[in-house]
Amino acid sequence: CLIVLNIMMLWNLRAQSNSIYLPVNLRAQYNSNTRSMDGNPGPNYWQNYSNYDIQVELTPESRLINGSADINYFNNSPDTLKQIVIRLYPDIFKKGQMRDFNLNPADINEGMTISYLKIDNLELNEIQIDTSNYRKGTNLIISLDEPIKSSAQCHINVKWYYTTSVHRNVRTGAYDSTSFMIAYWYPQIAVYDDVDGWDRYSYTGLQEFYNDFNNYEIDITVPKGFLVWATGELKNAHDVLTKSYYHKYKQALKSDEIISIVNEQDLQSGQITKDKDKLTWKFKAEKAPDFAFAASDHYLWDQTSIQIGMDNKRVKVGAAYKKESKDFYQVAEIARKAIDYFSRQMPGIPYPWPSMTVFNGGGGMEFPMMVNDGSTPTMPRTISLTSHEISHTYFPFYMGTNERKYAWMDEGWAVMLPFDFDRQEAPDYDRKAAVTTEYEFAAGKELDLPTIIPSITYGGQIYRPAYRGASYTKAGMAYQMLRDLLGEELFKKALHTYISRWQGKHPIPYDFFFTFDDVLGEEISWFWNPWFFEPGYPDLAIGEIKQNNHTSTVQINRLGNVPIPISLRVFYKDGAEQIIEKKADVWKDGKISIQIELDKGKSLKRIELGNKYIPDINRRNNLFIFEN
Repeated sequence: CLIVLNIMMLWNLRAQSNSIYLPVNLRAQYNSNTRSMDGNPGPNYWQNYSNYDIQVELTPESRLINGSADINYFNNSPDTLKQIVIRLYPDIFKKGQMRDFNLNPADINEGMTISYLKIDNLELNEIQIDTSNYRKGTNLIISLDEPIKSSAQCHINVKWYYTTSVHRNVRTGAYDSTSFMIAYWYPQIAVYDDVDGWDRYSYTGLQEFYNDFNNYEIDITVPKGFLVWATGELKNAHDVLTKSYYHKYKQALKSDEIISIVNEQDLQSGQITKDKDKLTWKFKAEKAPDFAFAASDHYLWDQTSIQIGMDNKRVKVGAAYKKESKDFYQVAEIARKAIDYFSRQMPGIPYPWPSMTVFNGGGGMEFPMMVNDGSTPTMPRTISLTSHEISHTYFPFYMGTNERKYAWMDEGWAVMLPFDFDRQEAPDYDRKAAVTTEYEFAAGKELDLPTIIPSITYGGQIYRPAYRGASYTKAGMAYQMLRDLLGEELFKKALHTYISRWQGKHPIPYDFFFTFDDVLGEEISWFWNPWFFEPGYPDLAIGEIKQNNHTSTVQINRLGNVPIPISLRVFYKDGAEQIIEKKADVWKDGKISIQIELDKGKSLKRIELGNKYIPDINRRNNLFIFEN
């Protein structure tokens, strides 16, 4: 009892000293030492994972996906699991299913059919699965006759099939009669973690990833003439490609140049793959949070590679695209440059996976080592789209964040990390300024909700103004403001510490906040609260201006609660100019105004407050012009 009392007293002291709000359901993780108040994983931290061995066949004519899998699930938790939750993502297309948007009626079907399922000694057929067990939304929840004990594993054998979409593709589907991006496609064991237990949220189309780090061995069977690109590494290129194309493929894996493995002339030859009715492409991925693949019989294919780090590690980088997508002829090079930038500059962490392929499907969607992007009308937009999706390599795939609950923990980073890269590659397109303007437009309005609100609560009609605003725009702006506040060196030190502590794990928001506080050696709740927890907006204004023969001062008023830096540009009548800058921490003590001294003895002509990178919802009070 004394031990418990001491722990509670220590918790209360720490909770009082840290003034960001910590929900009561999350305090248990810190009390049980799975997570630590200094931002580290706790000594009792654990997580589960699976090994997937899957054989899948794609039949282009019918768009049928037919698969079977052997799955070994490892329970590293301290709990005995009496149920197991299996995600059936294709059920989003099932008639009567709840979705965040409308589908073309032609794409609505029966969802995923499970024709056979065996979990250890529990064997179920198709009828039993639909009647005797709990199939809710896109989840299949099975009560186990033999619970999975702590430190034990279970073996799952499953067979399934479904028809992929073609008219309204939700990140996956057919993009023409013989081109496919296949994702969210296999029965997947849901995450069981120290925060929520089983992740039981149904997939409704808006929220994206939350997966364990699993191992995959995937055999993908397609008709001859089809090329396949996928997560992980291709293990049998010599079995599926004819000799000359295999040679070009191997050459590209060692080359810094972009090699056109398949061009328009090659497609006309019809001799790219081995001459068999069906070919099986074998891929392997280790400690990856998901697996996706793409296939086409008429896409062009560019391939290159890049050395990352000092250990001669080379990352394979490619693009697969239709000949009409003129911007995609540059995408392999853009992807290569983006990976180099992310590895060396921001975040400055070597690209952690063996490959990356950008597939020309539709929209913009990331998967581990795969990107599904549509063509864009301008090269700056292509650069921005490509870099944004590839930056997801770090968040959520390397860091394992729960994007279903905390989308801002990855989407915000994917907005901010490429800012400088996009400007470097497209000098006429200023993405950072565009995001600043976008945030200004939404800030302080009814649907500008606190970022910390779990993103699983969003959907449907409030997608654009609320979900996207909180998860992309405001979060990306907050990370950039944090970077400006700390400076490049300290910001990267804190970010690298966070990544080092939590890569391959499942951080929650407080692991991020506490880690940065720990590295900085101080609590910055004055920044966290208004940017992540509170409603509000940024707004600075020029206040009273005093000048005499000896001194001149200008008062800067903080009208909004969100702290932003000060950039003041002063124009004097003698033609001189002065730029005065203050970091956002001038507001950390709760001040609502500060005085700034200007050059002595000079007559003032004009004063401008702010710049295009500092969000401010009312710029009309940021300019003062003096009478002649």
